[in-house]
Amino acid sequence: MTTATPLTSSTALSVNVTKSQEQSLYQSSGAIVAAIVVGVIIIFTAVLLILKAYNRHMRGKRELEPKSSKASVPPPLGQNSSSIPQHPTVTSVPVGIHLQSR
Repeated sequence: MTTATPLTSSTALSVNVTKSQEQSLYQSSGAIVAAIVVGVIIIFTAVLLILKAYNRHMRGKRELEPKSSKASVPPPLGQNSSSIPQHPTVTSVPVGIHLQSR
């Protein structure tokens, strides 16, 4: 009769190798996810800064260009087309005066 020798040492070694491989895979996948998140944050920050610079550039361009006059807009055609167009007037009321409602 032959006795079977237990394979505890080789089995334990293969289990430890498997666990360390799993652990290294989890760690590397976590590092990959972290790298992707950091990359996305960097891309969003770059896009935000580019849009901010573009907005400043366009605002400065709008402020520097001359204001267009309303005379370039043709008057509306209708009954009063021959008369001088009426411009709306703005009236200001001092703060201390209260208007009574009807």
